[in-house]
Amino acid sequence: MKKSHLITISAFCLLAALSLGLLIQNTTLKTSAQANNTPSKYRLSGPYTHKNLTIFLVHGKDLITGHTFLTLQEALAQKKVIVYETKDVNELAIRNLSNQDVYVQAGDIVRGGDQDRMISVDFIVPRNSKRMPIAAFCVESGRWSRRGNEGNASFSASENYATTKDLKLAAKSANSQSAVWENVEVAQRKLSQNVQETVNVSASPSSLELSLENAKVKETTEDYIRALSGILQRKTDVIGYVFAINSKVNSADVYASRALFLKLWPKLLKANATEAVAELQPDSTATSVTDEAVHGFLDGAEKGEAKQQAVSPRVHLITREDAKNVFFETRDRAQNGAWIHRNYIRKD
Repeated sequence: MKKSHLITISAFCLLAALSLGLLIQNTTLKTSAQANNTPSKYRLSGPYTHKNLTIFLVHGKDLITGHTFLTLQEALAQKKVIVYETKDVNELAIRNLSNQDVYVQAGDIVRGGDQDRMISVDFIVPRNSKRMPIAAFCVESGRWSRRGNEGNASFSASENYATTKDLKLAAKSANSQSAVWENVEVAQRKLSQNVQETVNVSASPSSLELSLENAKVKETTEDYIRALSGILQRKTDVIGYVFAINSKVNSADVYASRALFLKLWPKLLKANATEAVAELQPDSTATSVTDEAVHGFLDGAEKGEAKQQAVSPRVHLITREDAKNVFFETRDRAQNGAWIHRNYIRKD
């Protein structure tokens, strides 16, 4: 074969190889870009907006059938559970007197005892249980005795939930009592400013629970609740939601049980409305929050390195955290280790 022919063939092979390499590279980049832009596994509807609070509903399958939970709120109201004061600021005790499992969510505030507390972990109290320890943080720093006519041996109600993202992060991520107290004070200060009335109550100025019962706070948050409480109507597959405040994605809660979510929804919406009031800016209106931003938040939060914790013999917690987000997944060994609740929180 002539040398000139060899050179031509070599050049052709080189060009073919380069073309093939470029094709593979472009295909890889395209595939990578598509993967990064793939929507999260959830289907969303919305946005539903009132003033500075925006909500997206999360649609999905009900993964738990034939099993119902009592919430802590309804179990206390029905006197089917006892939450005991232990004289330990960061640990209470709980006993289930009923024949149904009781689901306790991190962020649930219990009223009474020697100090109002906020439960710091998701927890399932089995039916007809014995007394069990449960982790908590104080959300009332200035009292260590009976308050008025309330009993201090146990807690009477759980009608409120952690009101701000920073308060939840202080308890669930930082695990810091001092940070919890600091963020209670911040929430009280912001609420006082935006309802134009001091929300601290003389009976216990440091009590977040009493501040949330302030008449002006309740009146202002009720405006949000009226506007948004009906968004679940005629939607049969909603299992959670994502919310944004002042056009920034804040947090999300998704449940394996639609029935459980429906029970918790009024309490969660009340807390979101209260945070929106605390963060309301003068003359501000919410701009649109996109589906892409919400999907990106949900996907991003699940990519941190996993840490595992045995909360109780039954409850297992998986935490994923990075610089931007923190993700908590509560699993139930009684349901073959299936997840029960996923909580997503934006840190920045």
